[in-house]
Amino acid sequence: MPRATTVLATTTLVGAIASLWLYVENRSLRAELADKDTPAPAAPAPQQVAETAPTPMAPPPRHWIPPRQVPTMPAAMPSQQGRLDKRARRTQQMATMFGRADGETDDQYRARVSPIIKAALAIPRQRVVAMRKLAEEKANVTQAQSQQLDQMFQKTYNDVLAYGDKAIADGTLSPYERNIANWLEFGGGLGAMLQDTDSQIGRVLSEDQMRTMYDAGFEWGEYLGLEVPWEQLNPPPPPPR
Repeated sequence: MPRATTVLATTTLVGAIASLWLYVENRSLRAELADKDTPAPAAPAPQQVAETAPTPMAPPPRHWIPPRQVPTMPAAMPSQQGRLDKRARRTQQMATMFGRADGETDDQYRARVSPIIKAALAIPRQRVVAMRKLAEEKANVTQAQSQQLDQMFQKTYNDVLAYGDKAIADGTLSPYERNIANWLEFGGGLGAMLQDTDSQIGRVLSEDQMRTMYDAGFEWGEYLGLEVPWEQLNPPPPPPR
């Protein structure tokens, strides 16, 4: 069970990062499309169309055999170097967006970055909240039980934020580089914290209620991983020189 929770915590963390990555990607694509948005050429007048229309071809002879079709070559696949260049550009975009700007204060950083994180996680959060509500209805979870869980989760969120702030301060989590090993290390510690919360959930819900929610497709680890207020994390230090 601890290993399963650790894996779930890691995949949830990766999912949150992917949401941020896709949000940055979409913003970049929208900007590129806006730059290339040029008015379409006007349609030719009917008279011009008639004048430039090709002359109808005569039908082929009765015993005409069509020429052998030559297969067209597939378009060239993007090179590995192109993929690496694109990944490097996206990494730089992430560093620019989530790194500390020159002379930027903590309040200025939060005012700039918090809305980005909220927007990127808005849809995944809405999804898990709806899933929890539906699963609780199936398991006949009472309103008092649900409120008791919410109160308990506040401590989990505070602990996770403190854990994240420490990881940012010591460089385990850094917006300036791709370090999958560090992300997995952070996810492992996050999994242990969620495992502890999972055991506390069992003191509020019965075994049958937890099993019913699980069979309905709901996972507490996924819910908690997305509901953590990540936008409240401390800003990172300035980029290394």
